[in-house]
Amino acid sequence: FQRLRTTLREYFPAALSAYADLELTSTDALELLIKAPTPAAGAKLTRSQITAVLARHRSHNREAKANTIQTALRQPQLGLPEPVTTAYAAAATAHARLIIALNEQIAAMEVQVKAHFLAHPDAEIYLSMPGIAEITGARVLAEFGDDPTRYTSAKARKNYAGTSPVTRASGKSHTVQARYVRSNRLADALQRQAFAALRASPGARRYYDKQRAREAGYNPALRQLGNRLVGILHGCLKTRTHYDEATAWSHHAQPQAA
Repeated sequence: FQRLRTTLREYFPAALSAYADLELTSTDALELLIKAPTPAAGAKLTRSQITAVLARHRSHNREAKANTIQTALRQPQLGLPEPVTTAYAAAATAHARLIIALNEQIAAMEVQVKAHFLAHPDAEIYLSMPGIAEITGARVLAEFGDDPTRYTSAKARKNYAGTSPVTRASGKSHTVQARYVRSNRLADALQRQAFAALRASPGARRYYDKQRAREAGYNPALRQLGNRLVGILHGCLKTRTHYDEATAWSHHAQPQAA
C-alpha cells in the first residue's frame, strides 16, 4: 500500500485526492486506478464509467462520489515525460492488482475467523461488549486466551493487556507512565474497540470526555477507556453475564439533578 501511495505521489497525485473518500486500498478505487492509471486516462473517465465501478461494489452515494472523483481527476497537474509516466503507471497497476488479490484472500480468511469465533462459548459475551464485532472479538479472544483461571483479577488482565499504567516512586518522586511492554497485537485490537465504543456506548463516551477534560491527550484518553473496557470484560467473563450499559458505567454516571 505504501509503495502504491509513493508511486502515485511521484506521477499522479490527483489520484490520491480523487480516491481519498473510497480509501486507496478499497477494491473499487483500485479498479478505477487500473482502468485509468495515468493522468491523461484519468481525465477521460466519464461519470458513467466511474459510477459503474462504484455500483459493482455497492458503494453508497455513488453519484456524489463519482462527481468528486471526476472533478479531482480533471484538475491540472505538472506532467512527466510520457515514457516516465508509462513506467510509473505499470508499477502502480501491478501494485493495485496485488492489493486486490490480497483483499480477496483477507475476505476469505475473515469468513473462517468469524465462523470459528462464533462457535466459541465466550463469543456472545465478547460480542455484547461495545465496540466489538466478530473480527475484533476474535483478535481479543485469541490474545487473551480462554483459560478462565489465567487472570486472577481484572488488574492482572489489564496488566497483561498493557492498558494499565506503571507507577514508579523514588523518594519524593512519583510518576505514572504508560505500559509499553505488552502485546502489540492485543493493544491494537483494544484500541480499535475503544475507538468504536465511543459511538456505541454513551457511558464510554462520557468516560472518554471526562479524561479529555482532565487535559489527557487523545491516545492517553483512549488507552484509559480501553483499560476500563478490559476491566468490564473481565467481570462479564468471570460472572458469565453479558455487558450491561447501566451496570458498566454506574460509578461514572452523571449526577442526577435534585
